[in-house]
Amino acid sequence: MNNFEVYPIGKIHNNENGTFIEIESRYIPAMRALEGFSHINVIWWFSDFDNDKARNTLQTPQPYKNSPDTMGVFATRSPIRPNPIALTTVEIIHLNCQKGLIQIAYIDANDNTPLIDIKPYTPSLDRVETPGVPDWCCHWPKSLEQSAYFPWEDEFNF
Repeated sequence: MNNFEVYPIGKIHNNENGTFIEIESRYIPAMRALEGFSHINVIWWFSDFDNDKARNTLQTPQPYKNSPDTMGVFATRSPIRPNPIALTTVEIIHLNCQKGLIQIAYIDANDNTPLIDIKPYTPSLDRVETPGVPDWCCHWPKSLEQSAYFPWEDEFNF
């Protein structure tokens, strides 16, 4: 079995100053030509859940109110998983390529979360026109924009 080395390229800040991504200075040149994209896919590390217990938990009791009684972690967006990697699509509010800062609308990461990578969101590769989902979550919003106004607190058991 191969092991992989992953190096953070920056940090996610989610605090009283706002929500933004800070790219480490040596990676700032990688931001070239990012202007014009309205959204990016952010790949980040669930650092608060990187421990042996979390990495060895493969099933979870009903995390969503209408879901099956037990679910495999691959059927959830839980931070508890074999490799605590997260993927979130976010809207870019402001981009400062000179300072390596990307202000974003929202992300479900904690302050100072390690950033693994960013990729531009491109509809031709990232958008699915008619995705299939199980019945228990088919009433969830159909877009990121609609999700902002959805009562998510009514959906979770945590």
